[in-house]
Amino acid sequence: MARPTRQTLGAVGVATPIVLNNMNGGVPFSVGFAVDVSAGATLTYTVEHTFDDVFANAFNPATATWFPHAAIAAQTADKDGNYAFPVMAIRLNVTAWSAGTATFTVIQQG
Repeated sequence: MARPTRQTLGAVGVATPIVLNNMNGGVPFSVGFAVDVSAGATLTYTVEHTFDDVFANAFNPATATWFPHAAIAAQTADKDGNYAFPVMAIRLNVTAWSAGTATFTVIQQG
């Protein structure tokens, strides 16, 4: 993933998981992300990751085990962060909403 991937949520719900490359030929696993909350938005979000095998035939995002990012959980304003060690996929989870949008941008080195 050399180009940014963007997803926007404007309601309570989870974005489609973004699958990351954890087998990128010796290049460090470096993922940066940001959540941009629109002006006047009233929402709460968490960035989450999974170690589940997203390529397995039985993988279902709704039943996968998701963990909150250590620093980006229950947030209400713009935030950015990173993953320095491999995870299989990440997603944005908007847990409360009454107005506005949250745009999730992800980029991975390699």
